[in-house]
Amino acid sequence: MRTVVLDFAPEVHDRARDFWRIALQAEARQGTNHPEYQLLEHPAALAEVVVQRLGEGPSRIHLDIETDDPPAEIARLVAAGATLARRHEEWTVLRDPAGLLFCVVPADSADFGELAHPVGPEAGP
Repeated sequence: MRTVVLDFAPEVHDRARDFWRIALQAEARQGTNHPEYQLLEHPAALAEVVVQRLGEGPSRIHLDIETDDPPAEIARLVAAGATLARRHEEWTVLRDPAGLLFCVVPADSADFGELAHPVGPEAGP
């Protein structure tokens, strides 16, 4: 996969962009050829692509944010503007400021320690 594009309506664009910049611990940089795009540089790496069969609801794309401290990560993301959608036994579903769903999942990938972005004071809003 080359790119994940997060499309936001004008009324939520800035809040949603800033939320994902914080959530993925990335830096936002204006695109040069297309001013409608901003690049989130150095985001958390995508490890895999999964196809999920939904029991209900519309088709969508969502991201899983892997962490070794789910309660702390959920608190960090809520402070950045996410809202809690629902909790499952193994993961938590949140909504970003534009209403897009994403999950916080416990770390279990083989390369988590190598690819993880430690959360520090600079990772906040």
